[in-house]
Amino acid sequence: MQKRLTRLLMLFIVLISFSSCSIIEGIFKAGVGVGIFIVVAVIAIIIFIISKIFSRK
Repeated sequence: MQKRLTRLLMLFIVLISFSSCSIIEGIFKAGVGVGIFIVVAVIAIIIFIISKIFSRK
């Protein structure tokens, strides 16, 4: 009985750790998407500012 309980506990721990990894993976994927969006937005703002500076001449 003790051996079976130990096996079930180990299986439960493994299942919890795999689901945690998938959650963290999802967070990092979302972070990459947000990071790319921020970089594109900053580049667009810089181009907009430069175009406004040079268009005044």
